[in-house]
Amino acid sequence: MLGAKLNARDYLDAVLLEMGKVIPDEMERLSAAIFERYKSRRFVYIIGNGGSGANASHLCEDLGKGSVPTGDAPRLKVLSLTDNTSYILAWGNDSSFERIFVEQLRNLGEPGDLLIAISGSGNSPNILRAVEWANANGIHTFGMTGFGGGKLRSIAKDCLHCPSGDMGVVESLHVIAFHYVVGRVHAMVRNHVGQALAA
Repeated sequence: MLGAKLNARDYLDAVLLEMGKVIPDEMERLSAAIFERYKSRRFVYIIGNGGSGANASHLCEDLGKGSVPTGDAPRLKVLSLTDNTSYILAWGNDSSFERIFVEQLRNLGEPGDLLIAISGSGNSPNILRAVEWANANGIHTFGMTGFGGGKLRSIAKDCLHCPSGDMGVVESLHVIAFHYVVGRVHAMVRNHVGQALAA
């Protein structure tokens, strides 16, 4: 934890350095992938554990509310699979924690949907299992990783990578990226709806 080693000024400088390593085009590609699901009326699912699970909930809320178009136009279909507590506990207790996300996808996922999989290490078994199933069943997968990216970076169809070696910084950079993505999707949805109304 950087905060255990550095004073506040040095910590902020270190975070700023790590922020500069994030590739902007990866943020643009995530925005585009979400917007494509808006246009095609497909679902966006988001998964993560711990702090990444909290980020999944946060991104879901921001996307669902922050992308609302004007008037009665269709809304983005987005769901965080980290938030169905009873379902997660049932699979974790009765079977295996590795199955908590993939089993929800088996109920809900369809070809053409998007799965955003958040894992700082890139090696969480329940994340990898869900991504593998999604890849095999026509669901586009977009990883969110840190550190070296782990296995997730290699198996997801696309990835937004934050190459910090500090989990707290990785999770913070993911949120910063998410807030850009939400704003970008908001603009694309509003523009799309405006063009449709003008046609």
